[in-house]
Amino acid sequence: MEKAIVALKGVNKWYGNNHVVKDLDLEVAEGEFLTLLGPSGCGKTTTLRMIAGFEDASSGRIEVQGEGVDEKEPYQRDVNTVFQSYSLFPHLNVFDNIAYGPRIKKRPKEEIEQDVEEMLRLVQMSGYEKRKPDALSGGQKQRIAIARALINKPRVLLLDEPLGALDLKLRKQMQIELKRLQKKLGITFIYVTHDQEEAMSMSDRIAVMKDGIILQIDKPTEIYNRPNCRFVADFIGESNIMGGTVTKVEGDLLTVATPDGEVQTKGIGFAVGEEIDISVRTEYLECGSEPAGSFSLKATIRDFTNMGTVIKTSALTASGKELRISAFEQDENLHEGQDVYLFWKPEKSVPIHREQKEAKA
Repeated sequence: MEKAIVALKGVNKWYGNNHVVKDLDLEVAEGEFLTLLGPSGCGKTTTLRMIAGFEDASSGRIEVQGEGVDEKEPYQRDVNTVFQSYSLFPHLNVFDNIAYGPRIKKRPKEEIEQDVEEMLRLVQMSGYEKRKPDALSGGQKQRIAIARALINKPRVLLLDEPLGALDLKLRKQMQIELKRLQKKLGITFIYVTHDQEEAMSMSDRIAVMKDGIILQIDKPTEIYNRPNCRFVADFIGESNIMGGTVTKVEGDLLTVATPDGEVQTKGIGFAVGEEIDISVRTEYLECGSEPAGSFSLKATIRDFTNMGTVIKTSALTASGKELRISAFEQDENLHEGQDVYLFWKPEKSVPIHREQKEAKA
């Protein structure tokens, strides 16, 4: 890993008896786009606020550029924060909102004017200088909030679900713009979201959190294709997860007995007799009217759902397990109520230790 610009070492946060962040170790490289991803209440926003200085860590150490910042005020930390609520001053126009930080720092007037113009160009808002926030759309307000943070030239930009209040189309557009902006400026972004698709499309690395712990931290493709625990497999994307017992190990090929019959998967470090979970992404699960591959599970098609870009098929196995399939088009030979066979390539599935504790990666 490149030089860490932000480091958390054994950080804990308690609110009374509630242990929200637990022995957190995290390093963020300079120029990296790192996302803290997890469900509500997992500790991701609290972690961000501790880095920003809006919350004090109960124990542990937080460093920015190799220097401890636990005793520093937020404005002394060389980081800036963008919130979901934008937090623009309603009585100030766009120019004055963006110029607020440099004016507080008493930077020269001409320099401030030049920097504001540069920021407006950067976020594609030139010509909006005199407008008040209530005359802007949600996406425009978000751009101004980002410009107001960037004009302070922080080494690290913290973003707390900044796109959460936008509609779907605008949110996707802003995702692309934010990523381009980050690459252009080379600023370190630490981004908080509960939206796994947003995290996958924007991040250099993702830290998946649950109950105050980082379960797995890696590149998006690794998180998606090789989840290290059941929670990550289930939380990121769409997966079919089924349990079983390993009956045979041949190199990295595992044969696993499930309630619906034997299946195969590939992985190392597993033993005969071990109870495991198998994760199969919906796009890797195949369906046919005849058995295929080295194994097949009998099932009955329950329904089809057209999602626009894909067709989602739901099938019910004999044991009552519902399995889902995603495909770009519907097989016209299949219909609701039909008995079918489900299968997958063993290398396209992920075996997960059942007893594996969801702990820090």
